[in-house]
Amino acid sequence: MPFLDKIQRWAEQRPHDTAVVIAGRRLDWAELRDAAAGLVAETKPVTTLAEANSVDFAVKFAAALAGGRQCAVLDPSWPVLLQEDIVRRVEACAVPATVSPDDELADGPPDSSFLIGLTSGTTSVPKAFTRSRRSWQQSFDASIGFFGLSQDDVTLAPGPLAASLNLYALAECLYAGSEFQTLAAFDVGDVHAAITHDRVTRLVLVPTMLRMLSERGMTGCVDASSVRTIICAGSKLDARTLEAARRWAPNATIYEYYGASELSFVSGAGLAPGQVAATGGTGIGKPFPGVDVRILDDAGAQVPDDGYGNICVRSGMVSNGYLWGDDGEALRSFGSWYTVGDQGYLSDGELHILGRRADMILTAGRNVYPHEVELALGAVPGVAAAVAAGMPDDLRGQRVVAGVVPSHGGITATQLRAGLEDILSRHKRPLQYYLLAELPTTDRGKVSRSLLLEWITARDPRVLSLGT
Repeated sequence: MPFLDKIQRWAEQRPHDTAVVIAGRRLDWAELRDAAAGLVAETKPVTTLAEANSVDFAVKFAAALAGGRQCAVLDPSWPVLLQEDIVRRVEACAVPATVSPDDELADGPPDSSFLIGLTSGTTSVPKAFTRSRRSWQQSFDASIGFFGLSQDDVTLAPGPLAASLNLYALAECLYAGSEFQTLAAFDVGDVHAAITHDRVTRLVLVPTMLRMLSERGMTGCVDASSVRTIICAGSKLDARTLEAARRWAPNATIYEYYGASELSFVSGAGLAPGQVAATGGTGIGKPFPGVDVRILDDAGAQVPDDGYGNICVRSGMVSNGYLWGDDGEALRSFGSWYTVGDQGYLSDGELHILGRRADMILTAGRNVYPHEVELALGAVPGVAAAVAAGMPDDLRGQRVVAGVVPSHGGITATQLRAGLEDILSRHKRPLQYYLLAELPTTDRGKVSRSLLLEWITARDPRVLSLGT
């Protein structure tokens, strides 16, 4: 079961307690149950849902999973033509279960598919995979225990519900019987107001949001001492964001985890109040409860401890596979072990993330992952953000270069070199540094290493060479 049977339980036990607050509208458990149950009769076997954050979204999402129904959640900001293409693909590829207008608001068979997830790929058309109800139940049980979610928590996930991080947070709270909140759209002031006035104890968000909330919260004297838990995903927390979050929310345990839409949770770690974090490292905790992790080479053989290779996972939380978009590399299996191609290694039981193989820099016969360089640079005082890439080099094949956005004023190559001496191996250190007016990003807001190289080659005014 994902969470519909749980909604029924909470509506019986605590009908007037708050279930969700979205964009200023509140539904208690009985209202959520009754509204969703009222839509089941008219809900198709397969639903494509593309809506902005609202309580209507939560109601429709619940109704779209009743019985054996399935739901695909689309980003409403996608172009109309792309949305129409996705709808056609879903209708052509999904295998609908038999449903009836008389179905109740109840979960279908545990092994049946209920969610059609969409994840961006190398093309403009997102890939689609499916998940079973059982896989999310196991994910809920693991994450509720790991993050310590309780019924007296108030969770705020201020991003779009079309994003898997926030959609999962909504469903996890419905399963746990814990209040969930989100906004119509992310706004720093609105998040600060919710923390101050709405008893928010738990934040689920990405690092860029956490940095803005923390830095502006300290500037504006916004009290976040009531926040007990901060959960970050999407990328590893850099040193500056972690420091700001620790100062702004001094009583919070700050969690970061590694996972993938196709794999669910893989590993994670929590930094308790007052605990000092290692700076510039690639470690991201130990395997989640119920998850086994191995590092395998491309032939499926186990790599020795501290050896690099494919991060492979064995758990009951892994997705069923793709409806479309599988190029044979996106989700590979070696028997019961699955990987999305991320590279890493295990050391003393902790998983270290190096990044995707396609991003790897081969310099003078040695492998360098830009993710590792960027994390190290982010720990250097005076660096707000960093991006690293491999530039063609006649002698080395590629040379490591890096662009940095300073946190204030300027920064020199000498300061950067000195800052990396104790946290990054010599062969991984950049040979050239560039001062950036802004990070090079794609239209979707992702940092682009290839765009950095284009800026350098074209002598873009947003790039200033700091020398070697």
